[in-house]
Amino acid sequence: MIVDTKQILTVTEVNQNFTRASKVAEKNGKAIIFKNNRPKYMLIDISQSPDLNLTDEEKIDIVAKRVIEKYRPAFLELAK
Repeated sequence: MIVDTKQILTVTEVNQNFTRASKVAEKNGKAIIFKNNRPKYMLIDISQSPDLNLTDEEKIDIVAKRVIEKYRPAFLELAK
């Protein structure tokens, strides 16, 4: 994931000034929140997020793919 440094905030910054965090997300589409010097959370502007504009069928396909990948060994064993 490529992150613009203008999108990065710390948990402490967000706790102290959520308004600033929401403005960063509004301006950039998202704000990446770091905890212990690592990206941990993402605050997104729902109106700008293409991930939330998926149809129900597209969402189901994404979830199904995740489940299949996670449990692939079990599915392969059951298929025998």
